[in-house]
Amino acid sequence: MTTFPGSPRLLRSGIVLLDPVSGVVRRVIALQYNPDTLTRSLQPKVVGTDGADRSEATRLKGPAVETIKLEAEIDAADQLADGDELVVRAGIHPQLAALETLVHPSTAQLQSSRQLSAGGALEIAPMLAPLPLFVWSKQRIVPVRLTDLSITEEAFDPNLNPIRAKVSLGMRVLSVDDLGFDQAGGALYLAYLQNKERLAASTSPGTLSALGLTGLP
Repeated sequence: MTTFPGSPRLLRSGIVLLDPVSGVVRRVIALQYNPDTLTRSLQPKVVGTDGADRSEATRLKGPAVETIKLEAEIDAADQLADGDELVVRAGIHPQLAALETLVHPSTAQLQSSRQLSAGGALEIAPMLAPLPLFVWSKQRIVPVRLTDLSITEEAFDPNLNPIRAKVSLGMRVLSVDDLGFDQAGGALYLAYLQNKERLAASTSPGTLSALGLTGLP
């Protein structure tokens, strides 16, 4: 997994966890190696459906539902060669655990919920998790919800600590429909859309002649 000495230093992608109330950065999880591919799917939220008023056919109800999928690799080879004490002792358990905490409530939250239940609380609010931001360069900083986390451990040290794994992440982008306009996450989503609009406006406009047309029928 070592890189050629003359190759440019690449930025790393990853996930930033924000406090859901204050917006303060709680944790940064940088992927060890950037995935080779990134799959995005966008499903428009449309008004027009079968049997609906035809005048509504091109109206949009809100931002498209966007999902992101990627596969990342985690490998302890370089750290083991350098004698990294944590990796020698625990392999890549810490890196995997950092990702797994994204889909679990904390033990403190679980204990608090148990105490409230034992105290006779009639209604216990779902536990509030940090807001994840998926970061893939400055052009893509977007709030997400993890929908799927799959880990395939492929190699182990003599103590059965994993030392190589593939991680599959599925995420759903959270829009202003999910977060509102007044929260930090909503503002970040708007900035994400505004950047798309700026990039789209910077492209050269197409012409009908490029499509082999001189005009529309």
